[in-house]
Amino acid sequence: MSTGIAESAARPQAAPRRWVYFFDEGSGADRNLLGGKGANLAEMTRIGLPVPPGFTITTEACKAYLAAGGRFPAGLMEQVEQQLERLEREIGRRFGDPGRPLLVSVRSGAPVSMPGMMDTILNLGLNDEAVRGLARETGDARFAFDCYRRLIQMFGDVVLRVPAGRFEHALEAARQRRGVRFDHELPAEELERLVETFKGIVREEAGRDFPQDPREQLELAIRAVFDSWNNERAKVYRRIHKIPDDLGTGVNVQAMVFGNTGPDSGTGVMFTRNPSTGARELYGEYLPNAQGEDVVAGIRTPEPIARLKEEQPELYRQLEQVAQRLERQYRDMQDIEFTVDRGRLFLLQTRSGKRTAAAAVRIACDMVREGLIDRETALLRVDPDQVARLLHKQVDPAADVEPLAQGLPASPGAAVGAVVFDPDEAERLGREGQAVILVRPETTPDDIHGIVAAQGVLTSRGGMTSHAAVVARGMGKPAVCGCEALRIDLEREEFQVAGRVFRKGDVITIDGATGRVFAGEVPLVEPELSPEFRQLLEWADQARRLRVLANADTPDDARRAREFGAEGIGLCRTEHMFMGPERLPAVQRMILAETREEREAALAELAVMQQRDFEGILEAMAGLPVTIRLLDPPLHEFLPSLEELVVEVTRLELEGGDPARLAERRELLRKVRALREANPMLGHRGCRLGITFPEVYAMQARAIFRATANLRRRGVDARPEIMIPLVAHVRELAFLRERIEAVRREVEAETGLDLEVRIGTMIEVPRAALTAGEIAQVAEFFSFGTNDLTQTTFGFSRDDAEGKFLHHYLAEKILPENPFVSLDAAGVGRLIELAVAEGRRTRPDLKVGICGEHGGDPASIAFCHRAGLDYVSCSPFRVLIARLAAGRAAVEERGR
Repeated sequence: MSTGIAESAARPQAAPRRWVYFFDEGSGADRNLLGGKGANLAEMTRIGLPVPPGFTITTEACKAYLAAGGRFPAGLMEQVEQQLERLEREIGRRFGDPGRPLLVSVRSGAPVSMPGMMDTILNLGLNDEAVRGLARETGDARFAFDCYRRLIQMFGDVVLRVPAGRFEHALEAARQRRGVRFDHELPAEELERLVETFKGIVREEAGRDFPQDPREQLELAIRAVFDSWNNERAKVYRRIHKIPDDLGTGVNVQAMVFGNTGPDSGTGVMFTRNPSTGARELYGEYLPNAQGEDVVAGIRTPEPIARLKEEQPELYRQLEQVAQRLERQYRDMQDIEFTVDRGRLFLLQTRSGKRTAAAAVRIACDMVREGLIDRETALLRVDPDQVARLLHKQVDPAADVEPLAQGLPASPGAAVGAVVFDPDEAERLGREGQAVILVRPETTPDDIHGIVAAQGVLTSRGGMTSHAAVVARGMGKPAVCGCEALRIDLEREEFQVAGRVFRKGDVITIDGATGRVFAGEVPLVEPELSPEFRQLLEWADQARRLRVLANADTPDDARRAREFGAEGIGLCRTEHMFMGPERLPAVQRMILAETREEREAALAELAVMQQRDFEGILEAMAGLPVTIRLLDPPLHEFLPSLEELVVEVTRLELEGGDPARLAERRELLRKVRALREANPMLGHRGCRLGITFPEVYAMQARAIFRATANLRRRGVDARPEIMIPLVAHVRELAFLRERIEAVRREVEAETGLDLEVRIGTMIEVPRAALTAGEIAQVAEFFSFGTNDLTQTTFGFSRDDAEGKFLHHYLAEKILPENPFVSLDAAGVGRLIELAVAEGRRTRPDLKVGICGEHGGDPASIAFCHRAGLDYVSCSPFRVLIARLAAGRAAVEERGR
């Protein structure tokens, strides 16, 4: 923490609380207090970069304001006035002076970057007198009235809640009157007229005049920025990115510099590396004669920043030097906002830049090679959830298709979906499971819910640093921006391009890697993993303690999991082998058998299929463990639906159908009713099924042992492990283990081979966790079935919870996360920790892991590392994520 802030924190209790800090009083370490933007402005000021002076109101002031129901904390505005006086002295201008007015920007800045989610106001301090003074001073009335109309527009929208469309319609009318395309082409007299129009709109919509007192403007702007912490788009963004709601935002009041003073001025956004690919190059956009909001709002399509190398080489050289210095300072890729005011460069913000998954991996690896960071830091730089985005599909290069249009490749990946123009409709259709592409002239922060729900985003305006591009990249969504060939009509819900009309519901394909747009559904292919990504995974493997296994039920799944680096199979679900047209009839004959002989005949038929399956999986995983779970679901799941049978029998009775068919369906209905369960999840399944129908588990055990024997005779190192599901009492496990051992001895006698295997259990109910010490007397390993353990711990049926009420729990913050997605550490996790401790007290070499869907969730994997588990098991496509997450968990533990 900087000296100024540290001294403030050390003051006696009686001293007034410090709410406001000048930029030179803080540093980059003060992020929680000053917000990310304020801390970075302080840091850039500290190291001597060209930052317009200003001050930051702390996040603590925001939290106090919100807690008090919208009242400023005591002393806040007095401290603002003191810092404003200092700013006046440094700039040599006075706030509200009609001759040489000081103008400021008021910007939000949370401790965690939330680009575009909260509010900003520029040119604050202008009024009817000051605008004319500014015009006289600069000799440029056009510039002065352009600043004033921007202030009224932004202040009206953000502070006074005037519908933004009213201003846009008036602006469009002005452009049409003058026959120009862009705002900067409007002459001074038209802008002066527009100011009066805007003031009239404010009066009509807000019921008051635009405030002429600059200090009233400032106070209202600070309130608006504080309030924007809880606007809907900010809350949605925090929910998506798991950002706490209690951080608050800082408010940065900064002297204005102007990019709209003529051709030697402008504004831009620059990344120190390419945020899409990770290439080490300046990447960004620049708009001459514009203010900062023009770039991110996508109102005009800016020029690539690389063009400055030829057009303004000295400015480009300065930007290169700034980029290098900030990367050395922060040791990360930076996203920099800058303004050029009459040829002079000013930095308005820097922050760690949002980047695609591919860019995150490449940048992390490159910075290790460059000596900026070490390998452990590189692992922490890549979010494991991002890894899934590396598996984005791409347009098949072999597809013989012509693009409709070409835009900017704003966020990589390809997406297919139905055209939707309204973000609310995109959200609704997305919830219904429909794939949609959100098409807009440009997106705004208010569209975020539609972007979340869409497969991808297509805009006709805006560039690579527009809102749509930045948000889509952060979410891993494909995006094509600035596709100017599109003529979008939002009212008619259609767009025209290349002489064709596309209406709502028409299917298109977008390619965010190339910027191309296609009609209809274009074939997509899986991507290749980059050398940098493979390198990062190697570093993760060297760091991690947890082993990563896969859930796989077929030889193909097993081979795929091994290709992704799985170190075995932690869950092979044998019930999945019973499905399919060839197998299901035999399963049904076994279930419906009237005699033991009929059941054993059906089981013999199934045994051949099971043995073949086990041989394929064990061979694919030769040398690695394969944990095979014996039959788990209740038997009725293999039979026809009760409801469908009732309908069929009723129809046959009413229509007088084939008597033999009717008799057969009635008998089947009787048996299905007999097997029906009131609560299948807690009913006749798992080990209970194995105890009441011991011949089923005996058949499966025999198939496992014979498959193992056949492979070992062929020199294949087959390593099966047998897992008994849903044990709640040690005697259940002992009963079944004894019978499995008997089968093993029979097969050993047949083959003359030693077929000793580990036998363990799934811990899926709280009683098993609470009596783990007893169960470990019989079990050689535990595998926590966290899906069912979560259901039985919470008393939730997952299907009912997720379909009926869990989304309300998440929206109301009753639960911080969906417990079926991210492990509930406080409840389910405590049972796991207890079971691990008790089990290993009984059996020190007890192998312990999890095999529920949580095995691929990074936060759950971090918990498993802390809890001392040996492995996690997840779906094959999550193995890459799990390897990286396990490596990060080990690094994070060492860093504590």
